[in-house]
Amino acid sequence: MNWGWFPEYLPLLLQGIWLTIQLLVLSMIFGFIIGIPVGLVQVTGPRWLAAIAKAYCTVMRGTPLLVQLWLLYFGLGSIFAAYPEIRQSSLWPILREGYFYAVLAFSINEGGYAGEIMRGAFLSVPKGELEAGRAFGMSRWGVLSRIWFPRAVRNVLPTLAGETVLMLKATPLAATVTVLDIFGVILRVRQNTYLTYEPLLVGAALYMVLTLIITQLFGRIESRVPSRR
Repeated sequence: MNWGWFPEYLPLLLQGIWLTIQLLVLSMIFGFIIGIPVGLVQVTGPRWLAAIAKAYCTVMRGTPLLVQLWLLYFGLGSIFAAYPEIRQSSLWPILREGYFYAVLAFSINEGGYAGEIMRGAFLSVPKGELEAGRAFGMSRWGVLSRIWFPRAVRNVLPTLAGETVLMLKATPLAATVTVLDIFGVILRVRQNTYLTYEPLLVGAALYMVLTLIITQLFGRIESRVPSRR
C-alpha cells in the first residue's frame, strides 16, 4: 500500500474533520430545537397543528436526505442566484456556499426524526407526575420546564446517541455539494493520487474514531443524569 500521500494531505484532513464536527453539531442542535415543539405539539395539540407536525415528520423521514439536500442546493440556491439583489447583498457569500445548504438540509431532516423521538419521549413520562406538578400549583410552563421536558430527555438519551451516530454517517452527503468534509477530502485525495483503498481506509478510521467519541460522550452524560425513581 502507498501511504506517501498522507503527510501532504494531513492538514486538509484535519480541516475536513473540523468541518464534519461542525456539520454534525450544528445539525443536531438545530434539529433538536426543531424537534422539541414538533414532538410536543403532536402530544398536546391542537389537532390541526399536530397534523402539520406529523406531516412534516413523515416527509422528512420518508424522503432521502440526498434529495432534500439537492433540492435546497440546486433549487433554492438557483433561485437566490437569479436575483441580483441577493447576489449583491452581504448574505451572498453565505448563500452561495454548499456548507449553508448542508447545515440547512441536515437540520430540517434531523428535525423530523427528533420530532418523532420527542413525541415518544413526552408520551413516556407518567401522567401522574404531571398531575402532581399541577396539584402543587405549578403553571403549564413550570410543569413542562421542570418535570415533563427533563424527564422526556432523560428517557431518550440512548436514542439520541444513536441518532447522532446516524447523522455522522450522513454527513458525507455534504461532499456532493462541494463541502470538503472528511469524505470530501477523501474524494479529492482519490482524484489526485488515483489511489482507491488507502484514502477510504483513512476515512473509515476517522469516522470510527468519531463514533467512539460520541458513544463515550453520551455514556458519560447518561451516567451523570439522575435515573428515574
